[in-house]
Amino acid sequence: MKNCLLSVDWDYFVYTKKERVSSFSESKKSLVDLWYKRYLEAKTYGLDIKDSYKLSPSWENFWEGIKEKFTFEKGIRVQVSDSHTLSYDICRICGCNAVILFDAHSDLGYGGLSSLDFELNCSNWLGKLLKENIVKSAHIIYSPHTQEKPEYFKSITNKFNVKFSKYDDFDKNFTISQIHICRSGAWTPPWLDGKFFEFVNLLGLEYEITDCPKRHWNPENLSFSDKINYFLA
Repeated sequence: MKNCLLSVDWDYFVYTKKERVSSFSESKKSLVDLWYKRYLEAKTYGLDIKDSYKLSPSWENFWEGIKEKFTFEKGIRVQVSDSHTLSYDICRICGCNAVILFDAHSDLGYGGLSSLDFELNCSNWLGKLLKENIVKSAHIIYSPHTQEKPEYFKSITNKFNVKFSKYDDFDKNFTISQIHICRSGAWTPPWLDGKFFEFVNLLGLEYEITDCPKRHWNPENLSFSDKINYFLA
């Protein structure tokens, strides 16, 4: 299969003991402010929020495995963003006919087929691509740490060509023409941003960054007014 988008969400590698952000919207508040709020709330209980989030070591050799499994088209384009909705735009503009998604979430739409009538967002972009017949098929490879199950999306998967696949299901018959790597900052903590860009650079290809603002994480130097503002976030 040719002209596929390989879409990789950084939260594929980031996991927490408790799923707590599934309903977050993408905004400056969720990218930075709410992370400080969680930090301060945990601190009141004598806890360090960093202890609640872990990074799977599989990020370090992920691209080596991808290059063994997939064929990269000559002149492949790589784009990096914070929001996963950019995958929708890439497919629409570049004419991709299939999506291969590595993610902790399916992004098919939460709430059944009706959720595909909502405006484009980070939780329904893949479902909208299928509904609008922009792509013909989608392969979702869940993170080992996902708390979702394929049966949650039966109303959508019964209607469209969606497969919940495993890494070993793929071979060189898939040709990747576009790669999108998204940070999903509402789901992934800012103190891991350095590792995120290490991950991007390990791909070894030139890339474009679209709307992926730098996040400053310096909780030790918060002023009293900062703490009040973040507690109210």
